[in-house]
Amino acid sequence: MAQKIKLSTIAETLGVSTATVSLALRDSPLVAATTRDKIKDQARALGYIYNRRAASLRTSRSGIIGVVVHDIMNPFYAEILKSIESELDRDRQTFILSNHYDSVDKQRNFIETLLQLGGDGVIMSPAIGTPPEDIQLAEDNGMPAILIARSIEGLDVPIFRGDDSYGISLATNHLIGLGHRTIAMVGGTDQTSTGRDRYQGYVNALRKANIDVDPGLRIPGPRTKQGGFEAAVHFLSLPQKPTAAVCWNDLVAIGLMNGIARAGLVPGRDVSVTGYDDLEEAAIATPALTTVWNGQSEVGRNAARALLDKLSGSHEPDGIHLIKPEMRIRQSTGPLKPHPEG
Repeated sequence: MAQKIKLSTIAETLGVSTATVSLALRDSPLVAATTRDKIKDQARALGYIYNRRAASLRTSRSGIIGVVVHDIMNPFYAEILKSIESELDRDRQTFILSNHYDSVDKQRNFIETLLQLGGDGVIMSPAIGTPPEDIQLAEDNGMPAILIARSIEGLDVPIFRGDDSYGISLATNHLIGLGHRTIAMVGGTDQTSTGRDRYQGYVNALRKANIDVDPGLRIPGPRTKQGGFEAAVHFLSLPQKPTAAVCWNDLVAIGLMNGIARAGLVPGRDVSVTGYDDLEEAAIATPALTTVWNGQSEVGRNAARALLDKLSGSHEPDGIHLIKPEMRIRQSTGPLKPHPEG
């Protein structure tokens, strides 16, 4: 078996101290940049591999952060993760990613595994039905938790997410301002704080405009493009004949527009549709999707920064930290068409 390269070996070949090598490999500003580069080049040449386990014994930090979300295939979470990764990279932290697909058991296994690996902390968008005790387990074992996108009652940890009630009210008010009065809400579930808040924002906007809230105009469930496409049949067959739809997210909205187009109608002209999240795909959809920017890049950046600050001894206040959404008006919404008989 090949012998493991030690710090002392690198130090001897360059004529520096072992402490200097250790600092250089950790990018310490105490070592001049030219010396750091020389040490790193020599380490690579000798085949030195950083021993994270040994380092964690010295520092009580593993440099490992756990991140668990519903589904990385959802671009909403991908955008959050991109910001988390960028922020953690600046602190030379490595993250381990898991999808829970709303399985509490899968999420619990990930947290337990992370604890066994000596993870420094965890950032999570909790699965539906997550008991506060599961997250408290991490906290009680010295692994601080930061929540994103979803909230859990009875838990005192920092939570970063968009102001969903306000954001959906922006979309609903936009449609009301265009003259629409029969507005459906497509997608979502009351099982998450996000779903409850978004529906409440829709209801609040209707009531403020003195429009009756019709439960029959709510089509819960879809959160994907396929779900939105399939919901189009239900949407177009509603007896109330909605002229507009507020969708749970951009994926549902794009799927719904495709279903509406398949039925021979023109989204944005015959039926107005709004999305939510302002994903990259929204601006290049056909028609370009009117939507609500939900601050996912800021959510990821702020959550990662809060965790790093907590690990360094600072303490981000517990409770919900809301990002204020913004409206993005494009071509998928338009004025209410006059009734043919009007």
